[in-house]
Amino acid sequence: MVPALAVADALRDKAVEVSFLGTPDRVEAELVPRAGFEIDFLSVRGLDRRNPAKALGAAARAAGAVPAARRIPRRRGADAVMGGGGYVAGPAGLAARTAGIPLVLSEADSRLGLANRLLARSARRVCLAFPIPGLDGDRYLVTGRPVPEAVLRADRDAARRRFGIAAGERCLLVFGGSLGARSINEAALEAFATADANGRDFHVLHVTGSRDHAATRERLDALGRPDGYTLIEYEPTLADTLAACDLVLARAGGSVFELAAAGRPAILVPYPHAAGDHQRANAEWMADAGAAVVIEDAALTPQVLARTARELLADTARLERMSAAARSLARPDAAERIAAELLAACG
Repeated sequence: MVPALAVADALRDKAVEVSFLGTPDRVEAELVPRAGFEIDFLSVRGLDRRNPAKALGAAARAAGAVPAARRIPRRRGADAVMGGGGYVAGPAGLAARTAGIPLVLSEADSRLGLANRLLARSARRVCLAFPIPGLDGDRYLVTGRPVPEAVLRADRDAARRRFGIAAGERCLLVFGGSLGARSINEAALEAFATADANGRDFHVLHVTGSRDHAATRERLDALGRPDGYTLIEYEPTLADTLAACDLVLARAGGSVFELAAAGRPAILVPYPHAAGDHQRANAEWMADAGAAVVIEDAALTPQVLARTARELLADTARLERMSAAARSLARPDAAERIAAELLAACG
């Protein structure tokens, strides 16, 4: 949703009318109206490949959603459709193809997702976040993954004042996505908030995600709310949190492009059950450039985490090299390039 909103903002700046398709029980139902865009809903759900019966039911529901997906662009007067690989992308892309509406796809990961694999041959353009072996013909364009404009223009001093981080104090940002990452939440709390962490000489800004926030808050309260440990549940964008920090501890999803855009060194813990193991590929992309250190989820103990974070935050020269490496990977014009492809599709 973050890349799609960034492209929508770029189009809106060019006086293009944009609306969304989504599902009513997903994050887009909140984020899209908050960003000032209209949204229509389809009744679809994701494929659970571990449960054949559920996967078959989801596929049947997606097929049944195609007629509704065809009516909505017609009612909206759509000149082009963009598919971002989410739950609705399959029905929406099929509807665009059968209605003769130009289709542009955007792939945020290091492999094509199922919907994009099915639709790629009928798309006018497939915009890739990463180069993907075998996808190098005229149909494919490596644009990078769009990031919110706010990440590019965030004010570091203002962000640090917002979170109560003292001037000159090092800061570690911890996050694991909108729901959170339990292994990261638990390891960070144990490594940086307990009595064993009394010698910590840096601020911790910990975004728990909604799923584990209450339990993490309760645990932190029981530890006496140590100084220099700021706990928050959710941030609509990573702009201020990235601007405020010096090092990031996170999963390795699509947010790696936001880390690159902000020039932030990272400790990345790939989610081991991600589709196609794409988070490992994302983490290796940053690590190979010198912008990140990778810790496997199974190896993420409080002791390993504390040692790694302390060593990095104490080495200013290394952090600067990692920051420069992260910026070298950034593609700040990704949203504009995809918007240009959509405008060309509109004619």
